[in-house]
Amino acid sequence: MILNIIGTWLAATLTLAIFSFLYKDNPFYKLAEHIYVGVSAGFWVIYVWSFDIKPMLIDRFMTATGIEKWILLIPAILGVLMLTRWFPKTAWISRIPLSFTIGIGAGLGVTASIQGFLIPQIGATLLPLTTINNILLVIGVISTIIYFYFSKEFKGAWKFFSRLGIIFIMVAFGASFGYTVMARISLLIGRIYFLLHNFLGIIP
Repeated sequence: MILNIIGTWLAATLTLAIFSFLYKDNPFYKLAEHIYVGVSAGFWVIYVWSFDIKPMLIDRFMTATGIEKWILLIPAILGVLMLTRWFPKTAWISRIPLSFTIGIGAGLGVTASIQGFLIPQIGATLLPLTTINNILLVIGVISTIIYFYFSKEFKGAWKFFSRLGIIFIMVAFGASFGYTVMARISLLIGRIYFLLHNFLGIIP
């Protein structure tokens, strides 16, 4: 019970400290911001240790045998080399594991984007022109692609479809921005409800 009360007061204090930025930048906001960043960093350190390093490297190294055991030394060495970034004289060594990380991440990202986004989007565009929605979707995709095709001069019908592509792009950006605002408003409502219900008890 006491821990719940302390947690509620602490959460309410930090929430009000964050809201104080609406007035102006102040030490209370900076303190809450630093606490948030510190807790987030600590959480991810514990998460990576508990779900990545310990089970996938240390525990597997203890139980593995033969060549599999020594292969695990490669990511361990690369991870240690990453720590050299903290020391100016040896910071250049950290570029080696970083290059592997960025290269693997880029390769996986491209593959995932093509298989999980690009190909399904192409398939979703191959629609029968039997409804207004399908017609608008196909026209929107084609006109947007035309807008980003810079090898041909924009004139005549090509100019018309490129201008139409701009309209579809702006509509897409507006919808995306609207979803973002809705998500932020939802978070704001949640915090206000917490203050009025859990902290002040004004509303049931």
